[in-house]
Amino acid sequence: MKKFAVAGIIQLETIVKVESIPIEYTPVVTKPDSIFTNVGGDAYNECLALRALGDEVRFFTVTGEDNTDMVLKDTLVSGADYVYPALSATPSAVILYDSDRRQQIFEDIKNVRDIEFPIEPFKKNIADVDCVVLANANFCRPLAKAAKDAGKTLAINFRGFTEDKYEFNKDLMELADIIYLSDDNIVTEPDEFVRKVANAHKAKIIILGQGSSGLTIYSRNDDLLAHYKPVKTTEIVNTAGAGNSLFSCFLHCYVESADAVHSIKNALLFASYKIGHMGTSHGFLSEEELERWYHLIWG
Repeated sequence: MKKFAVAGIIQLETIVKVESIPIEYTPVVTKPDSIFTNVGGDAYNECLALRALGDEVRFFTVTGEDNTDMVLKDTLVSGADYVYPALSATPSAVILYDSDRRQQIFEDIKNVRDIEFPIEPFKKNIADVDCVVLANANFCRPLAKAAKDAGKTLAINFRGFTEDKYEFNKDLMELADIIYLSDDNIVTEPDEFVRKVANAHKAKIIILGQGSSGLTIYSRNDDLLAHYKPVKTTEIVNTAGAGNSLFSCFLHCYVESADAVHSIKNALLFASYKIGHMGTSHGFLSEEELERWYHLIWG
């Protein structure tokens, strides 16, 4: 069991299954079991995934002053190591997804760009962790520097990344040891983009999630740039949250083994199983279940 510190926002999520993205206009669509609402968010889902795999996780997050019962009664939020109610309201999102793993996300992050997270509780609680996992939110910038000053392995999930926002994310990329991005807004070829990021920064690992096409991974220590297709463990129910689960499982395995190939194969399995369940925060394998699937799929 490894120790992780995870920081990022939580939000109220409504997930809607649609026929295809972009959607065609229809005044009313009635479809059973196609809408799901729960607490979610990248950091929230990463915490759940890491804990399902048996890791100890310390969770740092921000909430709204209007906290709903759904947030207040959530066991992960109520048990978080540091919850900072600094937002004007709880962030919310509507996530549309189709069977081709395409997503369209509408989000309202309130005033999260304007807040500062208290640094001292964070510094105190990362002293003995093996890895710090952050979002690319503004309030995580000082946390990233604190993690590096403490000599911690730093993994950053660059949610909502677009190439035109490269300068905005450049300082965090420079600090990160492990980078995760998705290709939704990448216009260059995947391997070309990953190589560009690798040449510009010092990260040991770069993972570019590519939805139904799989992923591209770069490992500096192995001089590896490789594409992996997705694996299938179950029928697809909901693809929202797949990237967060993949990233979490990779970190769980890589922090333990330092083996990028073994870790990414496990991560593909973990994400494949997760998308057989509704909601971004359900469907996580245990470490024992993951090991059984690994031997079944990869031999």
